[in-house]
Amino acid sequence: MDVTKHGVILEKTDFGFENAGVLNPAVICEGNTLHLFYRAVRKGNYSTIGYCRLEGPLTVVERYEQPVLFPQGDYESQGVEDPRLVKIDGWYYLTYTAFDGVNALGAYAITEELPYFEKKGILTPRMVYNDFKHLAESKTPLNEKYNRYNVPHTDRRDKHKKSLIWDKNLVFFPRRIDGKFYFLHRIKPDIQITAVHDLSELNGAFWEDYFLHFQEHLLLEPQHRHEISYLGAGCPPIETQHGWLIIYHGVHDTSDGYKYVACAALLDLKNPAIELARLPKPLFSPDKEYEIHGEVNNVCFPSGAALFGDTLYIYYGAADQQIACASMRLSDLVAELLAQIKI
Repeated sequence: MDVTKHGVILEKTDFGFENAGVLNPAVICEGNTLHLFYRAVRKGNYSTIGYCRLEGPLTVVERYEQPVLFPQGDYESQGVEDPRLVKIDGWYYLTYTAFDGVNALGAYAITEELPYFEKKGILTPRMVYNDFKHLAESKTPLNEKYNRYNVPHTDRRDKHKKSLIWDKNLVFFPRRIDGKFYFLHRIKPDIQITAVHDLSELNGAFWEDYFLHFQEHLLLEPQHRHEISYLGAGCPPIETQHGWLIIYHGVHDTSDGYKYVACAALLDLKNPAIELARLPKPLFSPDKEYEIHGEVNNVCFPSGAALFGDTLYIYYGAADQQIACASMRLSDLVAELLAQIKI
């Protein structure tokens, strides 16, 4: 399967809200128009969401000079980060990471008309690690990596705030399945999956029960060398006749630090909690200068995808500093995944 890298399509500017970097975009395609919402970082690591419009997959024709989403509540006082975007039942759902300086949690906003959104707040659990651990280990011991990645460190403590488990990479499926909202999220090191009929169900009691049956909600766990450290949900799932295609990021530790690569897997159409196949190698990895050197070196962080005919364009953060794009034939990628299924 051939992967084409189209290079950097969006860079930082001198505007105050994005003078340190632009990265990790959400996209949605309507006809030949591509709406792109991106994490804009100003110096001091304070993030907002910027917006630009493309005609076709690669040509930027309009770019706003100010953010369309910015921190407002205490739960996101230090940044709104890493958006993803889908349209369900006529409404656009934009999910993002809300960062308050201590905690990073999945939040969402909605609209019927782009590019402005109404914030709805946090969806993911607000729970300290010890409570999570007691619930999740009620039946089966947790992978020791949960302790490694989620026990609060000194630099995440604040005398005014509890240090909660970080739950990021909140990504909706682009339609209801059997009347339910499905979404991916990530408590390191695995990708978890959740389904509810109504988002109002996601209260404290729901999450307590969820963690009591935590093993049932693990979707993808590190398996191959290129993803052995941890995984994270990436682009919203893409529906194909053979299953839900998901593009996610895999991370592995190297002598030069963590390396982020783009990965692919296929989930069952009727029950996306079932993994059908995944690629045994990265879909693509940092090998260009703009991916290898930047704010964080060696990063390809896929977060948005769009189809133009049979060509799948994947938009990703490159070295946490700029936005790049890669493409491949969707049919080739699905065929390669299907070839991994052992009959």
